[in-house]
Amino acid sequence: MRESMYSALFGAMSNELRLDTISNNLANVNTTGFKKEAYAFQDTFQRFAHDYLTDDRTSVRGKEIWPRAYVMARPRLSGQYSDQSQGSLQETGNALDVGLVGSGYFKVRTPDGDLMTRNGSFQLSADGRLITEQGYEVLGDGGTAIELPRDNRVEIDANGRITADGVLLSQLDLVDVSDPKELEKAGKNMLRIKKDSNATEIPTEGLSVQQGYLEKSNVEIVSEMVNMMEAQRAFEINQKLMTATDTMESLVINKVGTVS
Repeated sequence: MRESMYSALFGAMSNELRLDTISNNLANVNTTGFKKEAYAFQDTFQRFAHDYLTDDRTSVRGKEIWPRAYVMARPRLSGQYSDQSQGSLQETGNALDVGLVGSGYFKVRTPDGDLMTRNGSFQLSADGRLITEQGYEVLGDGGTAIELPRDNRVEIDANGRITADGVLLSQLDLVDVSDPKELEKAGKNMLRIKKDSNATEIPTEGLSVQQGYLEKSNVEIVSEMVNMMEAQRAFEINQKLMTATDTMESLVINKVGTVS
């Protein structure tokens, strides 16, 4: 098979992945605290045995004994990660809505263990526990559930301390990660550190808690739409290249060697 077919195939597969990623980002443009997926591609080179021939002594031979090396580039996904850049804050006026400014995450207890999130849209359960939209407990005071009175005025300061009518009740568990690129999505807008990663949870530094605000998604619609159109065009070009290669191969098979 012609190398052009392989190159076009890998190019189409790469752009298909780009389209899937961009589509997911756009679908979550209104999801509170959502972090867009970022990706990077690199060329992977295929080398032949004669590419590593380094003997250039003219006394040994007067001319090259091997054809010149041809290195073929084939694109591959080199990395995919969640872009943890700050999203803009939207004022809601709800005392249980909490936005984060800076690097850090809320700790939440789920059936799959303790996870992290930037979604600060909280509410009270029937028994007075602070929970997420999915019903998961928001953690405070080093890993315990936060219980709040229903009729008192609740205030949350910039450090995450929670008071009701001036009485300190709890403090939000806020953590950061030593390498944010080692985070992976666990579903329902939750994050966790990848398995076998060297990244660890660390104390936050410079993180500010804003009561009555929610952090919006960090997806930029215009740039994502431009990226989508670019990926679509690139995918179409690779499709045409595969079609053209197939046509040429068919002509070679059917015409070469035919006795007229």
